[in-house]
Amino acid sequence: MDDKQPGIYYITGESKRAVETSPFLEKLKKKGYEVLYMTDPIDEYAVQQLKEFEGKKLLAATKEGLDISEDDDDKATFEEAKAKCEGLCKLMKEVLDDKVEKVVVSNRLADSPCCLVTGEYGWSANMERIMKAQALRDSTQSAYMTSKKTMEINPTNSIINALREKADADQSDKTVRDLIWLLYDTSLLTSGFSLDEPATFSSRIHRLVKLGLSLDDDDDEVEDMEEMDDLPPLDGGEEDEGESAMEQVD
Repeated sequence: MDDKQPGIYYITGESKRAVETSPFLEKLKKKGYEVLYMTDPIDEYAVQQLKEFEGKKLLAATKEGLDISEDDDDKATFEEAKAKCEGLCKLMKEVLDDKVEKVVVSNRLADSPCCLVTGEYGWSANMERIMKAQALRDSTQSAYMTSKKTMEINPTNSIINALREKADADQSDKTVRDLIWLLYDTSLLTSGFSLDEPATFSSRIHRLVKLGLSLDDDDDEVEDMEEMDDLPPLDGGEEDEGESAMEQVD
């Protein structure tokens, strides 16, 4: 790696394909940094003990606190965009509640709208997957180690900017809350986590497909509607009569 690189960046994952498509690589690749792909389960245990190599620190690309150096112009642009998104971060935390420990603006991403990272001393998404696969795992320890996730948003992404503008116009808009939940679910997938409620996520996507095809829920079969009614609303509150189709996403 180049001598100017801050440390040895690494990313763990189930496979090379999973690592290569990770949003955590976007900015690092853009900066021209070298990144180690760690796809063997033993790697997760090794990096817990191996903190540096030949004086270079090992830096996990999937954990919080990752510092990616920027030039002065990039820093100024980022700080300006960050200030605009403070209100959105607060709203996203309010909507997601205990699903995430906090929502922050990050310069970690280049193209993706958001991602989920774990604490510096907690399990990575890959380690969480490995531990869940253990037949004799300690469920108490698992719950403790996997409880802290931070959602990082990309202030330069068009989706985040559009969502911010919509939230600034009306924070009580249920459509905004619905979209926040969809971003959270997709971030779980792209960041290497498993979905908490796959059926609910699928129903949300199906509702979006209906919107794209201009289908009215009133034309669907009664059974389908009854199944949708059993699902909790995206924002965790009760649905009001007269909502738009987008506001009824479950």
